[in-house]
Amino acid sequence: MRYSHKLSDAIHILAYVSIYQDGDLSSATIAASVESNPALVRRLMGALRRAGLLTTQQGSATPKLTRDATAITLLDIYRAVEEDGNLLHVDDKTNPQCVVGANIQDTLREAYDEVQRAAEAQLEQQTLAQIIAGILTRHHAKIH
Repeated sequence: MRYSHKLSDAIHILAYVSIYQDGDLSSATIAASVESNPALVRRLMGALRRAGLLTTQQGSATPKLTRDATAITLLDIYRAVEEDGNLLHVDDKTNPQCVVGANIQDTLREAYDEVQRAAEAQLEQQTLAQIIAGILTRHHAKIH
């Protein structure tokens, strides 16, 4: 099963921009931290920009958060980068002549909708500032 790293990478990018705000914020440097490629970083930064979470200037490696990290939730970031927006997906190709195949889709959609609402509620409770604090706490613990 394939799964998306977009949310994780987008949070990584925003945390990097915040922590290294006075450093080299080129897509190549950020990509080295993410262990990805600069094109992916630029695509994610574009999505974050369109969502109003990041400002960028073409030709200048000076991205900035548009608001304080305490005011950016993980749900904001999730919605910015996950086009589909759904954590779980129902297989739409089931046998309509079978009791299970004919009824599982709607039944699973109801269950998955409940999971989606719960996950979004949790994502909304977590801020970028909390993630940054966790990163810095772990960093300081490792160097002391």
